[in-house]
Formats: sequence, C-alpha cells, structure tokens
Amino acid sequence: MFRSSFSFSRVMGCFGCFGFTTKPKQSARPNCRPNFQLSQEFLLDEEIEEDDDCSFNGDVTSTAIVVEAESLGRGKRSEEILRFKLNNGLACRQFHVKETNMIIRSEDENGNKMINEYVRECKIGSGSYGKVVLYRNNVDGKHYAIKAFHKSHLLKLRVGPSETAMTDVLREVLIMKILEHPNIVNLIEVIDDPTMDQFYMVLEYVESKWVCEDSGPQGGIGEDTARKYVRDIVSGLMYLHAHNIVHGDIKPDNLLITGTGTVKIGDFSVSQVFEDDNDELRRSPGTPVFTAPECCLGLTYNGKAADTWALGVTLYCMVLGRYPFLGETLQDTYDKIVNNPLILPNDMNPELRDLLEGLLCKDPKQRMTLNDVAEHSWVMGEDAPNPHYLCWCKRNSYYPTEAEFT
Repeated sequence: MFRSSFSFSRVMGCFGCFGFTTKPKQSARPNCRPNFQLSQEFLLDEEIEEDDDCSFNGDVTSTAIVVEAESLGRGKRSEEILRFKLNNGLACRQFHVKETNMIIRSEDENGNKMINEYVRECKIGSGSYGKVVLYRNNVDGKHYAIKAFHKSHLLKLRVGPSETAMTDVLREVLIMKILEHPNIVNLIEVIDDPTMDQFYMVLEYVESKWVCEDSGPQGGIGEDTARKYVRDIVSGLMYLHAHNIVHGDIKPDNLLITGTGTVKIGDFSVSQVFEDDNDELRRSPGTPVFTAPECCLGLTYNGKAADTWALGVTLYCMVLGRYPFLGETLQDTYDKIVNNPLILPNDMNPELRDLLEGLLCKDPKQRMTLNDVAEHSWVMGEDAPNPHYLCWCKRNSYYPTEAEFT
C-alpha cells in the first residue's frame, strides 16, 4: 500500500465481463461532512485486504461512505457506450481479450496449485475486491498477475444504498476490454466458469514496483526519474481522455513500473465514461488525499481536470516525498485541499515550481491541461515532446454518430 515510504503493490485489479446485469451504481467514496472522523490510512488508500483464499473477510460498509451518486441514467449510458464499442468492433485493441468459460484446478509435478495452464507461485497483493497472485503460464513460460474474485462476495458487498460491488466490476471490465496502450496495464484473459463462484482476470505482470524512499532529495525520487515517469503518465492519461474515459484515481499505488522503467496506469475501478466533450461528473473520485478541490465541495466537476490535479499531487509526492495537503481527518484533509496554499521549497527548480503551481491550481478552469503539461519545459527537459501515439481504433475504425448509440 502507498504509505509514508511510498512503496506500492505491483499489481492492481480489473477483470472481465461475465454477463451480469446489475444496476449502475455509485462507488463508495468519502463524505465531506463536518466532524466526520476517519484514520489517515483511509485518506491515503481504500484497498480492502482479503485473506489468501479470497474469502470475504468482514463487512466493509463501515468505510464505504456514499456521497453524491451518479444518476442511474448516466451510469446506464456509460455501460451502453462501452458495450456498443465492444459489440461493433470499436475496441481500441489489435487483439481481443481472451475469454475462457472453464476452470480446471490441478497441481503440477511439484505440487503447486494450477488454474488451467497457470501455475501458482505466490500472492503479490490485494485490491478492493480480490487478491492478486503471481502465476506462470506453463505454455508460454511467462509470468502473469491473476486477480481472483468471488461472485457471491461482489453481489453481497454493498457500496451504496441499493448497489453492490458487481457494478464497479462490470464497468471496469468493459473499460479494460476496449483499451490498449504502452502506458496502461493490459488485460490478457478473463476466466469465468458459470458453474463456479470464483472467476479470474489475467493481467500482464509488471515486475517492478516504484520505491521512492532514499532515492532522491527529501525522500523523493529525483527530478530526472520523476520527469520520465510524468511523461509516461501524461501519455497514458491523454490516451484515456481521448477515448472519453476519466481514470478517477491517479496515485502512485496505481502507477506500476516495468523492469525497463516504463510507467503503466492500472486500476480502473472508479473510472468513468463520458460522451462527446462533456466530462462533467457528479460522483467523487478515488483516494481522498489526491482529490481535487472542486470534488471536495460536493459539486459537479470536470473529470479530466480532476485527473490532472491528481497528477500534480503525484508529482509533488515524487519529488518531495510527502503529500501537499494531508490532515488528521477526512474533513481536515478536504479543508486543506480547498483552502490551504501550495507550499514549495524556496530552492526548487523554477521550471518544476511553475509546473506544480499549474497542476495544483485550485481553480480547475485555470489549471494546466495535459497538453500544456506535455509541452512544458520541465517535462520535456532536453527531449522533444512525447511522440503522438497512433492508437488502434484511429487506424482501423470509424467514429459512430450520437444517433448510432440510440
């Protein structure tokens, strides 16, 4: 988990579409009520730890606090848009996610547990709704991160007055199925046997984790490394926004680093879809300490600008090794995000200062855009701007009109 040491788990969760039909939901998010007391751990992370057999380990509704919900119409519309893309060959992928409808449990010659052709090695993390285990495929010899879930767990887990975790899962699945980008964790396969309660999503294994402590000034990772990471994050976020997807929970825990130093964005559990250029949202995004000021006020907000703020908080953490706005309670944290000025060291690189001030601008209308960030002098350094990624759907598909969705 992402704590003061800034280390974080290697894998994160999302999984395939299993044909469930549930009501669109509002994800559990913090409430900005006066005198609402929560631990700092909740402010930094919202993962739900589970034991190794993927069993439900207690009622999480005590921390599943509901704030303003997306309307059912908007949620339903998001699902329709995603399904339309999948059903009409508009997924931005060269190869579709493999779907397997049979689970065969066995053991290899050394007694290691197997799921189909995957050999279990060790547990490597836990996400909001399931555990993550490292497996080796005995066909291609590659390692994969497999996230395991119980359908009954998701259907019982309340994250709103009338919603369960299954809705988050379904939306995340549909989003992951249409995306493919060098800076986004790739979903490889969904394993779902209709006769069993368990199901699995197979993700590419990102072998390295981001460890910030003791690797740069004041606990940060140093400007050169931070610059490289920011370039990758911006590339992935620009791709998402171009495909009308707001990530909603950009933070170091959800940014994985490959062995060659490439950042991959993961965990789309609170991501949302918008139509045309209207990215106005109502439900609060992910982790409190990375939440934009406009989201703390309980108003509608623009999702792309909120993602950009979270990028700014992440960059601040990278170079300074601490959070810009963190209180003792949820309300205190939100008060600091909304009202406290941004404090930066006097001796900070002026270009980096300018970038952080632009990203962490309280007014979303005045905040830097991702295009601004990509062309900023600190981000480019001695390099040219990131090359434009020509995604698969822009090479090979047409863009449907609004009428085709109706």
